[in-house]
Amino acid sequence: MRALLVRVIAFSLLLGLSARAGTLDDVLARGALVCGVNTGLAGFGLPDNRGEWRGFDIDYCRAVAAAIFDDPQKVRFTPLSGKDRFTALQSGEIDLLSRNTTWTQSREAGQGLLFAGVNYFDGQAFMVRKARNLKSVRDLKGASICVQQGTTTELNLADTFRKLGISAETVVFTGGDEALKAYESGRCDAYTTDGSALYAQRLKLSAPGEHEILGETISKEPFGPVVRQGDDRWFNLVKWTHFALLDAEELGVTAANVERLRQSDTPEIRRLLGADNDFGAGLGLPKDWVVRIVKAVGNYGEIFERNLGQGSPLKIPRGLNAQWRDGGLHYAPPVR
Repeated sequence: MRALLVRVIAFSLLLGLSARAGTLDDVLARGALVCGVNTGLAGFGLPDNRGEWRGFDIDYCRAVAAAIFDDPQKVRFTPLSGKDRFTALQSGEIDLLSRNTTWTQSREAGQGLLFAGVNYFDGQAFMVRKARNLKSVRDLKGASICVQQGTTTELNLADTFRKLGISAETVVFTGGDEALKAYESGRCDAYTTDGSALYAQRLKLSAPGEHEILGETISKEPFGPVVRQGDDRWFNLVKWTHFALLDAEELGVTAANVERLRQSDTPEIRRLLGADNDFGAGLGLPKDWVVRIVKAVGNYGEIFERNLGQGSPLKIPRGLNAQWRDGGLHYAPPVR
C-alpha cells in the first residue's frame, strides 16, 4: 500500500509538471511574452520619458520575443520587487524573469527555478569620493560605510572586513535610496551594493563625476534570466537565446550585417543563421531564429554597449563581461 501511495504521489507530481510544461504554447496562444523586470534600475530596466521600457534585461526579453514572434515588441513587462519576483514566476504570472537576479544554489534547488545561464557577472563593490583618493577596500579602514539593512550586501561587508582584520563603521538603512542620500550628504565615506547598481545609483547624485567605483569586488553576483523548473523546452529556448547572442558577437554578426551574412561562406556563421541547417526546430522555433534575434536587438556586445557600456550614461567597463578571447568570462557553446 505504501509503495502504491508513493507511485500515486509521484504520478501526481508528474501531471502537475506536465500541466505547466507548455510555456511556449501559452506564449504563442497569448500572442505575447510576459517578462518580469525590475521596478526601475537605470541601464537594466527603466521606462524612458515616453514610457518605453529600455535596458539590458529588457533587451533579453525582446530577444526571446523576437525569436518566437519575429517581433521584439510582443512583450508585456511586469515590474517586480526583489521580494515578489520569485513568487510571480512560480505562480505563472510571468513566463520569464529577466531582472538583475543572482544565481544561487538555494534559489535554484530550493524554489523550483532554473537559471538559463549568466548574462552579467557582477560583484559587490564600493562607491567613494574621488577627492579621498582611495584605491582599495583596505583603504576603508576606520571609514563609515552606508549599506542597505537585511541584505546579503550587509553580510558580505561584515565577512570581508573580518577576513581583512580591519574595522569600519557600518551605517544601515532600510532602502537603497536612503543609503545613497546619506552617502551624498556626507554621513558616510563610502556606499556599497552590487557594482552595477552603484553605476546606476551614481547617476542620481548631484555631481556624479566627483564619485568613482573602486575596482575591487568582495562577492560573486552572477545574474541571469530565470524560468520555472519542469519545462525543458522553454528552458532550452531561453538558454540558447542567451548563447546565440554571445555566439553572434564572437562571430562578428551584428544587427547591421546579419542579413548580408546569411550568404557568408563561413560554416559557423551559416549554421548560426540557419543557412544550411535547422537548429531552431529542437527549440520550437524557425530556422532563422538567430537572425530574428540579432536583427531586433543586436548581439550581446551591442546590447551591453547600448545599455551599460561606453555608449550609455553608466559607462561600465566590460571587464568580466567581455568574451573569453578578450579576457572575460563569457564563453558560449556553439550552435551546431
